[in-house]
Order: sequence, then C-alpha cells, then structure tokens
Amino acid sequence: MSNENPTVDQAPADDSDSGKIEKNLKSRATWLRLLFMCIFGLLISLAGMVGTAIVVLGFLWVLFTGEVNRELRQVGQSLASYMYEIVRYLTFNSEQKPFPFGGAWPSAGPEDEA
Repeated sequence: MSNENPTVDQAPADDSDSGKIEKNLKSRATWLRLLFMCIFGLLISLAGMVGTAIVVLGFLWVLFTGEVNRELRQVGQSLASYMYEIVRYLTFNSEQKPFPFGGAWPSAGPEDEA
C-alpha cells in the first residue's frame, strides 16, 4: 500500500484549512460561477438538441441530393465550437464565459474539404 495519500489519522491537523474552506463557502464569485455553470449546463443541453436536428437534416440532405449542404456543415461546426467552449468553462479549463455572457458566438472557421 502506498503512502502517497495519508489516512485520516496521518493527515496533519491544520486550522488554516478550515479558514480556507469558510472563505471559499462565503465567496460570492464561487456562487456566481455555480449560477453560470447551471445556465451553461442548460445551454449545452439545448445545443445538443439543435445539433441532433442539424445531423438529421444533414443526413436527409445527403440522402436526397447526394451532396453535403455547406451551410448546415458550417452551422454544425460553429455549434460544435460553442459546445467545446462551454465544456471548457464547465470543467474549469477556461475562465472566459462563452456566448451570451462573455465572448462572441464562435465562427465556423476555415472550411475543411474532406
């Protein structure tokens, strides 16, 4: 058994830890971030539903025309970029709030010809 993680008996009793916890619990910024995380959680769910519609429409377009719809593909790329920005914010990999509370709506970027 490794000693990397000390047991409760081995952990140092430090009163400053309880002060840090109390400070974090009372931090307005922490609770405000939770509010934004809940809002972005709802927005990513909505974006997922829109993404599903784009996938279905794109498939039907290809089924009936034999060609990829460039506009749908660009909207899909833009939506995927937006969802990526939300996930980065939700996982604390970014402090930048995504659209509509922070940055602009992501562009589709350069078109990939695959």
